[in-house]
Amino acid sequence: MELVIEGLSKYFEKKEVLRDITFRFQKGKIYGLLGRNGAGKTTLFNCLNRDIKTDGGDFYIDEAGQRRETTADDIGYVLSTPTVPEFLTGREFLKFFIDINQKNIQDLKSIDEYFEIINLAEEDRDKLLKDYSHGMKNKMQMLVNIIAKPHILLLDEPLTSLDVVVAEEMKQLLKTLKEDQIIIFSTHIMELALDLCDEIVILNHGKLELVDQENLNNEEFKNKIIDTLREESHA
Repeated sequence: MELVIEGLSKYFEKKEVLRDITFRFQKGKIYGLLGRNGAGKTTLFNCLNRDIKTDGGDFYIDEAGQRRETTADDIGYVLSTPTVPEFLTGREFLKFFIDINQKNIQDLKSIDEYFEIINLAEEDRDKLLKDYSHGMKNKMQMLVNIIAKPHILLLDEPLTSLDVVVAEEMKQLLKTLKEDQIIIFSTHIMELALDLCDEIVILNHGKLELVDQENLNNEEFKNKIIDTLREESHA
């Protein structure tokens, strides 16, 4: 399975944020989408999630040479700022999510088994989500996507504001999920992308460029990437 993007463009007034993007993302890999703040990473995600309309081009899923349009069930989207129903407890939220998606959930587990996956302490499971920390809310966002198992998982800088322990837990969790999914991980932190991702893609001047894996451990090449992104910020 591949997510295929062909000639995707997006304008805001006269500014072209995404410029004729063409790329193929393959199942079984975590892609690091690297770019400066404001480079258009979130815009690309919002287009793929159909939250905003594109101004040109197309994207679709290719399964063994068969093309089909993406659906809402195909895509999971974890925002940098967690969005959860704060009037529910963690347990109530999971129960509600499972109840409305039960027909599509594979290998259904108990609620507490799901909590164990993200190492959520027992004393926190029946607290209101409004009392959860940022990291705990982020874990809950990740958990519903683990349960739903979408074909494509879009992660918009989900680890940036987390403490070291939670961020490491999330990284290990993502590595266990990638086999059956396409995971695109947006970040502006190069070292995080190098540590987590199988492929690095740079969003530079509105276009996507795949970085040669052989160069990723080369300090000179890392500096070249940084210089490229720095040039973009002054463009």
